[in-house]
Amino acid sequence: MGNVTSNVAAKFAFFPPDPPTYDVNKAEDGTVVFSGLTADKNAEVHLLETKGGNKIVATFWKHPFARFTLLYSHGNAADLGQMHELFIELRAHLRVNIMSYDYSGYGASTGKPSEVNTYYDIEAVYNCLKREYNIKQEDLILYGQSVGSGPTLHLGSRLKKLRGLVLHSAILSGIRVLYPVKMTFWFDIFKNIDKIRHVSCPVLVIHGTNDDIVDLSHGKRLWELSKEKYDPLWVKGGGHCNLETYPEYIKHLRKFINAMEKLALTKPTNKQQLTPNSSMTEVKHNKCLRFGKRSLVK
Repeated sequence: MGNVTSNVAAKFAFFPPDPPTYDVNKAEDGTVVFSGLTADKNAEVHLLETKGGNKIVATFWKHPFARFTLLYSHGNAADLGQMHELFIELRAHLRVNIMSYDYSGYGASTGKPSEVNTYYDIEAVYNCLKREYNIKQEDLILYGQSVGSGPTLHLGSRLKKLRGLVLHSAILSGIRVLYPVKMTFWFDIFKNIDKIRHVSCPVLVIHGTNDDIVDLSHGKRLWELSKEKYDPLWVKGGGHCNLETYPEYIKHLRKFINAMEKLALTKPTNKQQLTPNSSMTEVKHNKCLRFGKRSLVK
């Protein structure tokens, strides 16, 4: 049963750039070097072993005055080589550390992409944050873009002291992207519709009103099912892969980070509905999710 699910996922949900847009090598002093990355004393590269036996690439972008760390899970048609410009922008605008990683089979990460491997991947990255940087749950915000909402909600539903969670163009589940089914099937993948109910921290949902890959209804339903709702951002005219180019995107994210900082200074109440003017330069290489329009069951 698990193999069937993994095979379905690999066929329609994963499109790693081929060839990868970067490589990693070990320097003489043993540090991992990311090709094409401009020297940055506040950026560190890791090779992490996962429970699945794969070695994945993770990058930690340190901000000297960061209060929080953002653990970013990207979309399914990109790798870290295409995303690092966005991470540099987010670090500067939000004043947070950014921990990002490539799924198994993406970029210079070994193995094959699968649903279960994305779960092993994010667990390895979280363990690295605890071990190497002493990051506590209370200082961690999970961020899942598109298919990255799957591993994000996998981890977010298990960690009960998280500071916050962001869902960007997120999916209710794999099959629901293709068909408006009302029930969850055993062979479905990334069953976010079930996991969102177990997230205890504030949840920010960001979705474009003109998303023609993952319908806006996915974002609205995930927001409705969240226990701790933060004011959502429905980007008017926004598509699936261009939300970062809208000024309200970074403005709203910054408000969310500020609200989480205030929350950290006070005792959280039961039900907090938190609310939404600077712009971010356009990120040209930010590719995200592209679902194949083929049958899930053969």
